[in-house]
Amino acid sequence: MNPEALRGLDLLAAAVMLLDRRRVIEHVNPAGENLFQVSKNIMVGQTLEEAFADSSELQVAIGCADRDNCSYTQHDLTLVAATVSGGLRHPLTCTVTPVELDATDGFLLEFTPMQQQLRIAREERLLDQSHANRELIRNLAHEIKNPLGALRGAAQLLDRELERPDLHEYTQVIMMEADRLQSLMDRLLTPHRLPQPTALNIHEVTERVRSLLVAEYPDLHIRRDYDTSLPPLTADREQLIQAVLNIARNAAQAMRGQGNITFRSRVARRVTLAKKLYRLAIVLEVVDDGPGIPEDIRDRVFFPLVSGRDGGTGLGLTLAQNFVNQHQGIIEVESRPGNTSFTILLPLRDTVIASVAPSTQKH
Repeated sequence: MNPEALRGLDLLAAAVMLLDRRRVIEHVNPAGENLFQVSKNIMVGQTLEEAFADSSELQVAIGCADRDNCSYTQHDLTLVAATVSGGLRHPLTCTVTPVELDATDGFLLEFTPMQQQLRIAREERLLDQSHANRELIRNLAHEIKNPLGALRGAAQLLDRELERPDLHEYTQVIMMEADRLQSLMDRLLTPHRLPQPTALNIHEVTERVRSLLVAEYPDLHIRRDYDTSLPPLTADREQLIQAVLNIARNAAQAMRGQGNITFRSRVARRVTLAKKLYRLAIVLEVVDDGPGIPEDIRDRVFFPLVSGRDGGTGLGLTLAQNFVNQHQGIIEVESRPGNTSFTILLPLRDTVIASVAPSTQKH
């Protein structure tokens, strides 16, 4: 395989290995070195039997790909490098593809840790869910707005015609509730505004949210754990402020205004988001020590109109997810009593390495 193609393999986030016809290792990319905790200088030139403590399952997969002359995917594969004493035994998925190496045939092996596959699948589900939520919200808001306006108008006309003062109370209730629903519909439609990106530091966002929360909840303790060396990102300042505020305000309300919230910022390297590999991404965590998300809604917290709080609209987290998705980012959540953590990942768009094609499932 020519040097240009090998350099392309070295850019991949997935662990990749090249074998010749005799199943001798010809090349291992950096991700493969990290996965197996062995330098390619050691692995190149070894057979699979020499490189791994037990390669029997992998040999079967290669045999199937060779026999059918097409890609073959082996799931739940466990490989430990022979030179790594007590190496970690993580389940892998390996896709074997017959390729041409110079003038002879060989095999391209792509390894993916199962937990990484699950994370990618979860990200795709979150993106699909976010798109479905936005469509539902838009349709719902438009369906409600017109009859709501007519309802309020009719109540207003009725209010003018009433002669008994004590009856005005009822028409006022109708109009106030119609106004409240109108405000709710406006909030439902706001995320469809396209982002207006500017260069900003993520700590401008967290500090603005912090000042708003302190004013609203004087007994709340907000801790800051910042990586001050983070590079600026290009984003819509108001949308990110609203997203972080919705998450943090939910936490404050769950703790009844008393407790601890931590804003933590870090940088992540070689992150895949929306099927693109980025060299760098901003990680922002909003952590609270409140009661946690009720178990029965934990998997649905980003769904519209799902709330664990009496009187809650169930829109705050939906809007937060929509805003973050519009920046090609994602939100993940882990929760247990005493520790709930929302993690926002926002890619630095000028650090795109490559587009990640969906893995083939050939059997």
